This record gives sequence, C-alpha cells and structure tokens, in this order.
Amino acid sequence: MVSRPALVRLLAGAARVTFVSAPPGSGKTVLLKSWISQPDMAGRAAWVPVGRDDLDPRRFWISVLDAIRRTSVGSELVRAVSAAPDLDGWALMELLLKDLASVRDRLWLVIDDVHELRSEEVLRQLELLVMRAPPELRFVLVARHDVRLGLHRLRLEGELTEIRADDLKFSVAEAAELVTSAGVDLPTAALTALYERTEGWAAGLRLAALSLARQPEPVQSAADFSGSERTVAEYLLAEVLNRQSEQVRRLLLRTCVLERVNAELASLLTGDEDAERILLDLERANAFVVSLDGQRTWFRYHHMFADLLLLELRRVAPGEVAGLHKTAAGWLAEHGFPGEAIRHAQAAQDWDLATGLFVDAWSGLRLNGQHATIHELLTAFPADLVAADAGLAVVAAADELNRGSLEAAESFLGLAERRSTSVPEPDRRRLRILLGIVGLLLARERGNVSAVAEVAARLYAETAADSAGKGPDEDLQALVSISLGAAEFWVDRLEDGRDHLEAGIALSRRIGRPYLEFTGLADLAMAEIYVSFARADRDGRQAYELARRHGWTDHAAAGVACMAVATVLVRQGRTEEAEPWVERAERTLRAETQPAASLGISYVRALLELGRNRYEAALAALRSVQTQAQRLDGPHHLIPRIRTFQIHALIRSGQAQHAERLLAGLGDHDRAFGEIHTAAAELNLAQGDPHAALTALAPVLEGDVPLDRRVWRAQAHLLAAAAYDALADRAGVESAIEHALDEAEPDGTLSPFLLYPPPGLADHHRTAHASLLAEIRSALDGAQVAQAPGGPHPLVGPLSDSEIRVLRYLPTNLTSQDIAGELSVSRNTIKTHIRKLYDKLDVHSRTEAVARARDLRLLAPAPPVPGAARH
Repeated sequence: MVSRPALVRLLAGAARVTFVSAPPGSGKTVLLKSWISQPDMAGRAAWVPVGRDDLDPRRFWISVLDAIRRTSVGSELVRAVSAAPDLDGWALMELLLKDLASVRDRLWLVIDDVHELRSEEVLRQLELLVMRAPPELRFVLVARHDVRLGLHRLRLEGELTEIRADDLKFSVAEAAELVTSAGVDLPTAALTALYERTEGWAAGLRLAALSLARQPEPVQSAADFSGSERTVAEYLLAEVLNRQSEQVRRLLLRTCVLERVNAELASLLTGDEDAERILLDLERANAFVVSLDGQRTWFRYHHMFADLLLLELRRVAPGEVAGLHKTAAGWLAEHGFPGEAIRHAQAAQDWDLATGLFVDAWSGLRLNGQHATIHELLTAFPADLVAADAGLAVVAAADELNRGSLEAAESFLGLAERRSTSVPEPDRRRLRILLGIVGLLLARERGNVSAVAEVAARLYAETAADSAGKGPDEDLQALVSISLGAAEFWVDRLEDGRDHLEAGIALSRRIGRPYLEFTGLADLAMAEIYVSFARADRDGRQAYELARRHGWTDHAAAGVACMAVATVLVRQGRTEEAEPWVERAERTLRAETQPAASLGISYVRALLELGRNRYEAALAALRSVQTQAQRLDGPHHLIPRIRTFQIHALIRSGQAQHAERLLAGLGDHDRAFGEIHTAAAELNLAQGDPHAALTALAPVLEGDVPLDRRVWRAQAHLLAAAAYDALADRAGVESAIEHALDEAEPDGTLSPFLLYPPPGLADHHRTAHASLLAEIRSALDGAQVAQAPGGPHPLVGPLSDSEIRVLRYLPTNLTSQDIAGELSVSRNTIKTHIRKLYDKLDVHSRTEAVARARDLRLLAPAPPVPGAARH
C-alpha cells in the first residue's frame, strides 16, 4: 500500500456526490477502501460492488439496502427486506428513501463499477435517489467511464466532486515508494524512465514492481519494461481489448502503428467511416485513449496499451504492418507532418520513400531549429545508404557540422558532391543548392575566405538560374539569402551581404520561420558592426530575444548575437555592461566546434580586458586567439588586429622588447595591413621616436593603406596626436584629436580613447563634438558616483530622443546658442527642450540637471575634484 493523503483529504471534504472515473488499474478501488478503513469512517460507509451480470433492478437495490444495514448508522434505520415478488426496484428505492428520511449522522454509499449498470431502469432509479436523498447521505460513484446519471446538474449546483484519471496518476515519489516496497532499488534515471513509460498508471507500476523483484538485473529490466510484458499484456487483454467489439478491435490494431491518430487517418487505415465515433467513444470510456487537443480531433494510446496493441497486431496480422506504415507515411507527408512521415517510411523499410521525404523535408526542419529531430531521423537510416545517396550525404554533412565535427562534415560533403552527378534533374539542381548552403557553412567555420567566396559565387549563380524558372520554394529562398549574406560579409562585400541578409530576414518573418529570422539577425548584427553600432546592437539583442523565447540560447547563432552586442558595448567603453554578453558568447561558442566564431569572442574578451587595463588577462586571451587561428584553413581578418593589440598590451605591461621581436617577425603580407602600421607607430612612440611613428602612420593617414573601419582610423589619429605632442606641435595635436573625434562620433565610440588616451584632452575645447568629449573625459577618469540609499528617484516622465541629445550637451561649457548650432535647430527649440528636461528630472538648474542625470546613469560619471582624495 502507498499512502495517498491528498486524495483521502479530497474524499473526506468532497461535495454531496463524488464521481471517480478512470481506466482499469488506476487504483480507484484501493484508494476508496483505504479511505473507508480510516478510524473516523468506521461504520459509516456502505460498499456496493456491481458485477457484469447484475441486470436485475430488484437484486441491485436489495444489495444496496443490505450494505447500508451493515453500517452502524443504517442498522438502526433501514428495515430488512426479502426478495418478495411485489417489491420491484422503484418500490425498494422509495423504501430506502423513507427509512433514511430521519438520518442525522453522515453516511456514505459507495457504488463501485457503476458503468456495469446496463439497465436504463436502474440508472433512472439511482439518479432519482441521488436527487432526493437527505443531505447526510453522501454518494461515491466509481466507474471506468462516464455514465448517464444527470451529473451535469449537480456540477452546476456545486454538489459534485470529480476525481479523474489525471488525479489518480502516481507521482514520481509515490512510484518510488511503490517500487521500494517491493524490495527493488532503482536509481533515479531508471525510475524516471519507468514512470514515464507507465505514465503514472498504478497497475502498470505495481506489475512492474512485482516483475522487477524477480529479475537479477532490475535496472535493465526497468528500461525494457513495456506493455508487452506478460503480466501487463494479460491484464490489458482481459480488462480492455477483449471487452471491445470486433469493429473497435480492428481500429485499435490497425492504428496502433501511429504515434497519434485522427478520424481521417484512422478511416484510411481501416476503411471504416465510423472511425471518429469510435475514437470519441474510446476516449470517453477511459479505454487508454487520450485526446491531444481541445477539439478532440487527435488522439494517442497510452504507451503500455500501444505496446500491447503492436504485439497483438504482429501476432494476428504480421504481413500488414509494413503496409500500414507506408500508407500512414503517404498521408502524413501530404498533410504537412514530415517527421512522422519519415519515421513511418523507415518503419516500413521503404528506404526510397524515406530518403525522398527526408531530403525534401531537411530545409524545413532546419529552418524550424529541429536539429535533434534531423539527427534522430538520420541515424535511423542504414549507414551504407547514407554514404551511397547524395541527398542523405549532404544532410549528414550538415548534421556533423551542427554537432561540431568539421572533419566528418567535410568527408560527407565530398561524398555528396561525388554522388551528385548521378542524380537526375530537376532533383540535381535542388541538391546543388543544398550542397552550396552546407559548403558555405563549413567554409565559414573553417575561416576559409577564398572558399567562402567561391562557394557563394556558385550558389548565387545556381539560385539565379533557378529563379529564371519557377524558382526555389520560399523556405529555400530565405535560407539561401541568409547564407549568401553571411558569406558576403565574410569576404568583405558588406553592402551585398546586408541586402541579402535583410531580404532573407524579411522573407523569414513573412513565412513564419523564427529560427531562420534568428540566425539571420545574428549574422546581420555582426555585419552591422562595421557600419552602424546602433543597428548592430539592435539586431543582436533582437536575435538573442528570439533565442530566449524559443529556447535556442545554446545555439551558436545566439553566441554570435551576444558577440555582436558585446563588441558594441566594449567599443563604446561600457565594459561592465559588456561582461555578461561576453560570458554568454563564451559559454556558447566553442573552439573545437566553431573555431572562427570562437576566435572572434576571444578577440572581444581581449579588447574588454584592455579597456580595464588588465594587460596580462588581455595577453592570455590573445594567445588563445592565436591557438584557435591554427584550426582555420586560411588567414583570418582578425589576425592583424590581434597583432596590434598584442603589441599594445606588451608595451603597456613593460615588455616593449617582446613587442619589437613580434613586430620584426611579421612577413611582408602582414606588414601591408593598416592595423600593423598603427602597431609599429605605437612601438616607435614607446621607443621615443615620434618621427618614426608619424612615418609609420603616414600611409594610413593619407589613405594609401586604407583603414575602412572608423574605430581603427580613430586609433591611428590618436597615435598621431601622441607623436605630435612629443614634437611639441600643438596644432598637430588639436587636429589629430579632432579627426579622431570625427571618426568616433557616429557610433559614440570610446574604446580608442581608453586604449590611447590623447594628450592635452582636458584643454581641447574647439570641437564639434563637445558632448562626446565630455563622455570621454569622464570615462578616462573612471570615477563612480555613490548613490543615496534606495537609489535615485525615477524620472517624472520618459525622455524623447531630442531631449536626450540636448542632455548630452549640458555637462559642457557650450551655451544654448552653441548647442543650437551643434544640433542645427533654433535657440528657442533648445530652451524648450531644456525646460522639459528640468521638469522630467525634477530640478531647477543646469548643474542640478547634470548631477541628476548622472545619478540616473543617463550621463557618464563626473570627473573628481582636483586634489580630492581617492578611495
């Protein structure tokens, strides 16, 4: 016995009528007998079992009267009766009502197996008794399925307590207690598997416990336990299947091959147009048939009942099994259920059908993020067939790539390309598109820029040719657009890449493919870093929100999205905000499975540590980048930038000689990059040679060796400012700082100024970038404003974009007229914005507004008072 106190309390506090309805073996009878055996129930419950042959109303009512007379309450009130011919069921029911009219103590009448009352006359009599009984007489009606007793009226009046199959299911803890009581000790994993298999069915668990107690290896036996186990099969045959009509048995056996069934599919497999009614009747009868939707159109069988049905089908009609699977596969494929269709084709061992369905469905499954389903379906094919079929081989390549096995992916891709020549048109064209997509993904992970460019060109030509005809389906169009866009970003065709990515994302949204939209946004965020920090930040956050909403945060694309956001935040000098984004990307992107992307996040980590002046940590991250780069097939665009920051970190940590050796060891190819020119200039400055620094920077500053990223051009100008300062050329310093601010302003970039703090910044006032300059000064100082207990008071109202722009100028020395000139608006407009700012910040002066905005972190912290003590 397993104690179930929650259910016992429910029975004790139940309404006037309790209806317990559940399949056989659910523990109904055991629960009720344990309840009425409680000390406080002694002599207060009458138990009436109904047998299958109890068709005589008079016999039934005499058994009810006798049962009540055996209680302490009823023995004093209910008269003994004999089976006299003049006492029919109606008379006996009236006699019982009359005898109990004066009952004052609570009395329960429990009628077990009410569903066996097949006499309509008895059911009407029982219904009348329930409606007219005194309030102290309580009813507990137990059945395997609902019965016609007018219970809906009691439900509306709040006088009905219902205990259904779900209520009677055992919990995992109760299952553990039951198994342990049989002397079986199962580890948690084995117990959980057994529980899920039995679905908490009491009889199934009890039979499992008895069976496992006799087994030498109970853990393995628990894993194998099913509805085909002898004791379970005998129980289900006797209690469920053998009680059904031949028509119902045929439907159950011919549809048991399905994971789920509806009326149309059942009719197809059985030829029975009455399938819907049968399924609904079985579900209502608690015959181990469960509805899966609110409309009761799809159904499934209890796992252990399905096992029994499959066993019985193989016994009575083994030759029909493959045909049933094949028929089901065709219907499911036609109605848009590819995964189930493929499984049935595989079960029928119709490998041509299964292969065709799988290759056709792959892009759709991938676009839904169903990588686990793809892997499961793929492993169900014979290994020699996967190697022999071009379509299966390309899917296997994509699967291996998704699992991080780059070498295996390359091998399968080569197999697919060799087999593709034997594929007939038009299947060959679609196969070439799939080959191009997977080839692009592999080349990107390898960091092979030339291969990316080559495969992208082929794919573009293939899809262009396809669009001249009827064109690929929209799923494939979206996948191709995003794959091409990401590839074009890798080979530095930014505008083309953005166009393709944006088109693919828009199409993904229109056709309802959130997974593809998510991966496209992640790639777009990385591409936008080189164009607009604001857009990169927006797209990265949108991608990560989609991942969070759909449970894709462990996917590599989520790591790429986090890397994009982290890059923006680091470049804007917001290192504390960047840290969690960097950590998320580091958890997701692994060097062994995503070497190119992993290299990128290690680079961002190094940049983050440099912004904190933690040079040893930065060098460690940069060394890991170099290690990861060795896993790539060719030179990577980050490598020259890595060298630059490595030299910067070595110089700042007092290892200038090491930096000199590193720079001297570079070949002519590396020296051609503008980033290396900036590294050489920094080393020249560290060695006290500003003329050499300006010579190194000259090709960059004059555009002969272009740096097409604003952040790198800003760094070059800041190094030039340092060189001019060493030469006492104040005009050169001012001009270089202003050029650096020109490059930094569009994205609010602070990191170059944190890495290469410009000399004389405090005296630099003649600038068109006063607000940005104020932020740079505050960031360089690094002071933090202590907040009052409880934090600052919130804003009275939200700030508009225009008000925020004006707010950024308030810490400067610019007048309202100057700010108006900066923003190209009238002075009156600026005054209006300032007045609204005062109202929303709840202040009365410009000084108070600046302090308040800093408290709310709307502005960078203020610099400290000169000479003040630092803590």
